[in-house]
Amino acid sequence: MLARRVTPIEDRVQECARFFAEPELVHLEPGRGADATRRLRAAGTYWHTLDELRIGTKLAWRNHDRCVGRRHWRALDVRDARTATNPAELAAECWEHLRQATNRGAVRSIITIGPPVDADGSGFRIINSQLIRYAGYRTPQGIVGDPANLDLTDLAYEHGWRGEGGRFDVLPLLIQSPDESVQIFDVPADLVLEVPLHHPELAWFADLDLKWHAVPAVSNMDLEIGGLTYACAPFNGWYVSSEIGRNLGDTNRYNVLPDIADRMGLDRSNERTLWRDQALIELSRAILFSYKRSRVHLVDHHTVARQFLDHVDREQAAGRACPTDWTWINPPLSASLTPTFHRYYDPPNPDLRPAFVRRDTPPPPPDNHPEPSDATNRRALWRNAVRKLGLSNKV
Repeated sequence: MLARRVTPIEDRVQECARFFAEPELVHLEPGRGADATRRLRAAGTYWHTLDELRIGTKLAWRNHDRCVGRRHWRALDVRDARTATNPAELAAECWEHLRQATNRGAVRSIITIGPPVDADGSGFRIINSQLIRYAGYRTPQGIVGDPANLDLTDLAYEHGWRGEGGRFDVLPLLIQSPDESVQIFDVPADLVLEVPLHHPELAWFADLDLKWHAVPAVSNMDLEIGGLTYACAPFNGWYVSSEIGRNLGDTNRYNVLPDIADRMGLDRSNERTLWRDQALIELSRAILFSYKRSRVHLVDHHTVARQFLDHVDREQAAGRACPTDWTWINPPLSASLTPTFHRYYDPPNPDLRPAFVRRDTPPPPPDNHPEPSDATNRRALWRNAVRKLGLSNKV
């Protein structure tokens, strides 16, 4: 089951003090920060007001170094589900999240925040990486469905779920309780808006029976705000078209590029024919065309790259760093044609809070291999790494 992450109380108290010193919280009553840190040290927890929760969550999105869509961080809608007491109540909150986020295709950025974990790290956690995931089945003929979700599908089977064996069967939501027991809940079909893929010119493309869903609601990250951890906090923006292209095209996912290439009559005898590149372009065109035709919002990789640089400029104008993982904010398709490719950024800062924290984050390095202790050294290491990739020095 999912491991508990326990942060020492003094580290949490320091995070709490830093949070209440954020300029976005200057309007709070004097002494609120001191009261929160005192309660946290004494009881191991305290209660965020809704205002604090909203501000902290938006700051976590602003700080998220792997997200290329951070320009819209102020527009995040926060749903408060902290009073949920059992998995069924949390599942119901997730269904309402999907209903509001889907918004008939006009996708809205939303986060739903469940109760914080206890001082020992126990709490509710969603096991699925996203609220909507497609099953992956192991069969004698090979994998059917999404290979990324083989283990999740096996776990769902262990808890009594039975899929239909199709390529796009929606997995149930698996929620782990504080006692580490797991319950499963079928996602209501009317909450899963899907887009069948068609091509603007290639009529046969529809015969591939490809589709993808509308809302990428990430559900396997911990939200850390002011010394508290919210381990059940699904959130979503909207898709970048190249993300769906990877989901369907990568060899370790649906691997549809060979089928597309064969339908196009491309020469697949060797890589130098660039058949993969041609097939991926047509897949990407189909995704953009189909989502627009279905009136489901997503953004292309060129547009989101320009939006991200606008965000970086705004952050610099405000005197703030913009930690960025270069390998994540550049698209897998035509990366060097986007403006985000030709510069480097403030390096990721794993100590920055508030933050969305990946549950697979490795533990701190041992004392004999310490991380650079100051931002200057981190920046130097990051720039050297980026330069090795052949990038320019542009700031």
